[in-house]
Amino acid sequence: MLVQDRLILGAGAGALGLAGVAIWLLLVPPGTAGPEGSASPDVAFVDGTSAPVASQAPAEIVVDVEGAVVEPGVHRLPAGSRVADAIAAAGGYAPGADLAASARALNLAASLADGDQIYVPRQGETSTGGGTGASADAGGLLNLNQATPDQLDALPGIGPVTVQKIVDARAQQPFATLDELVTRKVLTASQLAQIRDRVTV
Repeated sequence: MLVQDRLILGAGAGALGLAGVAIWLLLVPPGTAGPEGSASPDVAFVDGTSAPVASQAPAEIVVDVEGAVVEPGVHRLPAGSRVADAIAAAGGYAPGADLAASARALNLAASLADGDQIYVPRQGETSTGGGTGASADAGGLLNLNQATPDQLDALPGIGPVTVQKIVDARAQQPFATLDELVTRKVLTASQLAQIRDRVTV
Protein backbone atom coordinates (compact mmCIF):
# COMPACT_ATOMS: atom_id res chain seq x y z
CA MET A 1 0.00 0.00 0.00
CA LEU A 2 2.86 2.36 0.76
CA VAL A 3 4.46 1.78 -2.63
CA GLN A 4 1.17 2.47 -4.37
CA ASP A 5 0.80 5.76 -2.50
CA ARG A 6 4.28 6.84 -3.60
CA LEU A 7 3.48 6.03 -7.22
CA ILE A 8 0.30 8.05 -7.05
CA LEU A 9 2.11 11.01 -5.48
CA GLY A 10 4.89 10.84 -8.11
CA ALA A 11 2.40 10.76 -10.96
CA GLY A 12 0.56 13.74 -9.50
CA ALA A 13 3.77 15.79 -9.17
CA GLY A 14 4.72 14.99 -12.74
CA ALA A 15 1.30 16.06 -13.98
CA LEU A 16 1.55 19.33 -12.08
CA GLY A 17 4.98 19.98 -13.59
CA LEU A 18 3.69 19.41 -17.11
CA ALA A 19 0.69 21.61 -16.43
CA GLY A 20 2.99 24.40 -15.20
CA VAL A 21 5.10 24.24 -18.37
CA ALA A 22 1.96 24.34 -20.50
CA ILE A 23 0.63 27.36 -18.63
CA TRP A 24 3.98 29.17 -18.95
CA LEU A 25 4.04 28.59 -22.71
CA LEU A 26 0.49 29.93 -23.04
CA LEU A 27 1.00 33.03 -20.91
CA VAL A 28 4.47 34.17 -21.99
CA PRO A 29 4.34 35.87 -25.44
CA PRO A 30 7.01 35.17 -28.04
CA GLY A 31 10.09 37.40 -27.85
CA THR A 32 10.17 37.87 -24.07
CA ALA A 33 12.89 36.61 -21.77
CA GLY A 34 13.41 32.85 -21.87
CA PRO A 35 14.12 30.58 -18.96
CA GLU A 36 17.67 31.87 -18.70
CA GLY A 37 16.65 35.52 -18.70
CA SER A 38 17.93 36.38 -22.18
CA ALA A 39 15.71 38.60 -24.34
CA SER A 40 15.16 37.72 -27.96
CA PRO A 41 16.16 40.26 -30.67
CA ASP A 42 12.58 41.18 -31.55
CA VAL A 43 11.81 42.86 -28.20
CA ALA A 44 10.42 46.36 -28.82
CA PHE A 45 10.67 49.15 -26.24
CA VAL A 46 7.65 51.36 -26.66
CA ASP A 47 8.38 53.87 -23.89
CA GLY A 48 11.16 55.51 -25.88
CA THR A 49 13.69 55.30 -23.06
CA SER A 50 15.90 52.64 -24.56
CA ALA A 51 16.32 54.09 -28.04
CA PRO A 52 18.84 56.92 -28.60
CA VAL A 53 17.37 60.13 -29.96
CA ALA A 54 19.11 61.21 -33.16
CA SER A 55 20.19 64.84 -33.25
CA GLN A 56 18.67 66.91 -36.02
CA ALA A 57 20.54 69.45 -38.11
CA PRO A 58 19.08 72.99 -38.09
CA ALA A 59 16.37 73.37 -40.73
CA GLU A 60 17.23 77.00 -41.49
CA ILE A 61 19.96 79.62 -41.21
CA VAL A 62 19.87 83.38 -40.71
CA VAL A 63 22.02 85.63 -42.91
CA ASP A 64 22.45 89.37 -43.36
CA VAL A 65 22.26 90.65 -46.95
CA GLU A 66 23.42 94.26 -47.35
CA GLY A 67 24.40 96.71 -50.07
CA ALA A 68 22.68 97.07 -53.44
CA VAL A 69 19.78 94.65 -53.00
CA VAL A 70 16.06 95.39 -53.12
CA GLU A 71 15.37 94.31 -49.52
CA PRO A 72 18.57 94.55 -47.44
CA GLY A 73 18.57 93.08 -43.95
CA VAL A 74 18.29 89.77 -42.15
CA HIS A 75 16.76 86.86 -44.04
CA ARG A 76 15.96 83.27 -43.11
CA LEU A 77 16.96 80.56 -45.57
CA PRO A 78 16.89 76.76 -45.64
CA ALA A 79 20.09 75.12 -44.40
CA GLY A 80 22.43 74.42 -47.32
CA SER A 81 21.52 77.61 -49.21
CA ARG A 82 24.02 79.42 -51.44
CA VAL A 83 24.98 83.08 -51.85
CA ALA A 84 22.71 83.29 -54.90
CA ASP A 85 19.78 82.14 -52.75
CA ALA A 86 20.47 84.88 -50.20
CA ILE A 87 20.50 87.59 -52.89
CA ALA A 88 17.25 86.21 -54.31
CA ALA A 89 15.69 86.24 -50.81
CA ALA A 90 16.65 89.92 -50.57
CA GLY A 91 14.68 90.67 -53.75
CA GLY A 92 17.63 90.48 -56.11
CA TYR A 93 20.02 93.19 -57.22
CA ALA A 94 18.91 96.78 -56.78
CA PRO A 95 19.12 99.19 -59.75
CA GLY A 96 22.31 100.72 -58.36
CA ALA A 97 24.20 97.44 -57.99
CA ASP A 98 27.63 97.19 -59.57
CA LEU A 99 27.18 93.82 -61.27
CA ALA A 100 30.75 93.63 -62.50
CA ALA A 101 32.14 94.28 -59.02
CA SER A 102 29.66 91.79 -57.55
CA ALA A 103 30.81 89.11 -59.97
CA ARG A 104 34.40 89.67 -58.84
CA ALA A 105 33.65 89.88 -55.13
CA LEU A 106 30.95 87.25 -54.67
CA ASN A 107 30.92 83.52 -55.36
CA LEU A 108 27.24 82.91 -56.01
CA ALA A 109 27.72 79.14 -55.59
CA ALA A 110 29.38 79.41 -52.17
CA SER A 111 27.56 77.69 -49.29
CA LEU A 112 26.21 79.84 -46.48
CA ALA A 113 26.52 79.33 -42.75
CA ASP A 114 24.33 80.72 -40.00
CA GLY A 115 25.30 84.33 -39.26
CA ASP A 116 27.01 85.04 -42.61
CA GLN A 117 26.85 88.49 -44.15
CA ILE A 118 26.71 89.12 -47.91
CA TYR A 119 27.44 92.56 -49.31
CA VAL A 120 26.57 93.56 -52.87
CA PRO A 121 28.69 96.54 -54.03
CA ARG A 122 26.98 99.67 -55.32
CA GLN A 123 28.09 101.58 -58.39
CA GLY A 124 30.80 104.05 -57.47
CA GLU A 125 32.07 102.19 -54.44
CA THR A 126 35.74 101.33 -54.27
CA SER A 127 36.16 97.59 -53.88
CA THR A 128 38.72 96.43 -51.35
CA GLY A 129 38.89 92.94 -52.83
CA GLY A 130 38.23 89.64 -51.11
CA GLY A 131 35.63 87.00 -51.78
CA THR A 132 32.86 88.07 -49.42
CA GLY A 133 31.78 91.27 -51.09
CA ALA A 134 33.40 93.53 -48.47
CA SER A 135 33.86 97.07 -49.76
CA ALA A 136 34.99 100.52 -48.78
CA ASP A 137 32.94 103.68 -48.75
CA ALA A 138 33.42 106.50 -51.24
CA GLY A 139 36.36 107.80 -49.22
CA GLY A 140 38.20 104.48 -49.43
CA LEU A 141 37.72 103.61 -45.75
CA LEU A 142 37.44 99.95 -44.82
CA ASN A 143 33.98 99.05 -43.49
CA LEU A 144 34.46 96.97 -40.35
CA ASN A 145 30.98 95.49 -40.73
CA GLN A 146 31.87 94.06 -44.15
CA ALA A 147 35.64 93.56 -44.27
CA THR A 148 37.10 90.10 -44.72
CA PRO A 149 39.31 88.61 -41.99
CA ASP A 150 42.38 89.12 -44.20
CA GLN A 151 41.54 92.80 -44.62
CA LEU A 152 41.05 93.23 -40.88
CA ASP A 153 44.33 91.44 -40.16
CA ALA A 154 46.13 93.91 -42.43
CA LEU A 155 45.15 96.86 -40.23
CA PRO A 156 47.84 98.17 -37.85
CA GLY A 157 47.65 96.77 -34.32
CA ILE A 158 45.04 94.15 -35.26
CA GLY A 159 46.03 90.50 -34.93
CA PRO A 160 44.20 87.19 -35.46
CA VAL A 161 42.62 87.20 -31.99
CA THR A 162 41.21 90.71 -32.45
CA VAL A 163 40.07 89.86 -35.97
CA GLN A 164 37.99 87.00 -34.58
CA LYS A 165 36.53 89.28 -31.90
CA ILE A 166 35.44 91.77 -34.58
CA VAL A 167 33.90 89.04 -36.73
CA ASP A 168 32.03 87.48 -33.79
CA ALA A 169 30.76 90.83 -32.48
CA ARG A 170 29.46 92.09 -35.82
CA ALA A 171 27.70 88.76 -36.43
CA GLN A 172 25.74 89.32 -33.22
CA GLN A 173 25.05 92.97 -34.03
CA PRO A 174 26.66 95.23 -36.66
CA PHE A 175 28.61 98.19 -35.30
CA ALA A 176 26.78 101.54 -35.41
CA THR A 177 29.80 103.70 -34.53
CA LEU A 178 33.54 103.22 -34.27
CA ASP A 179 33.48 104.02 -30.56
CA GLU A 180 31.15 101.08 -30.08
CA LEU A 181 34.08 98.75 -30.71
CA VAL A 182 35.62 100.04 -27.49
CA THR A 183 32.43 100.09 -25.42
CA ARG A 184 31.69 96.50 -26.50
CA LYS A 185 35.27 95.56 -25.55
CA VAL A 186 36.18 94.43 -29.06
CA LEU A 187 39.09 96.88 -29.35
CA THR A 188 41.06 98.87 -26.83
CA ALA A 189 41.10 102.64 -27.11
CA SER A 190 44.71 102.53 -28.34
CA GLN A 191 43.86 99.97 -31.03
CA LEU A 192 40.99 102.12 -32.28
CA ALA A 193 43.22 105.19 -32.33
CA GLN A 194 45.65 103.39 -34.67
CA ILE A 195 42.98 102.53 -37.25
CA ARG A 196 40.38 105.30 -36.83
CA ASP A 197 41.52 107.18 -39.95
CA ARG A 198 41.40 104.00 -42.07
CA VAL A 199 38.04 102.44 -41.14
CA THR A 200 34.33 103.13 -40.96
CA VAL A 201 31.12 101.25 -40.05
